[in-house]
Amino acid sequence: MLDGRLEIDNNRSERAIKPFVIGRKNWLFANTPRGAKASAVIYSVVETAKAKGLNPLVYLTYLFETLPNLANPHDHHDLDRLLPWSDTLPLICRVFNKKHE
Repeated sequence: MLDGRLEIDNNRSERAIKPFVIGRKNWLFANTPRGAKASAVIYSVVETAKAKGLNPLVYLTYLFETLPNLANPHDHHDLDRLLPWSDTLPLICRVFNKKHE
């Protein structure tokens, strides 16, 4: 590998999925394809929020309060501003600790 931006191992991704592997029997309630898809979407949003230094509970609360009030929920520009990597998210969503500073 010649790209210095890539990590040499996948420990971060393994740590991110560990809670789901440990709790896999708890996920049996997702016994339909729609339930499994909904679970996958929310887990993906939560783990991406954590990886981007956001407090998942505060971030999800912000999303649940903001999404219903969008003028056009299909406007990609408005939705992009709500994604975990957006610089326009309120500071309250951010977790400030040594890992994410």
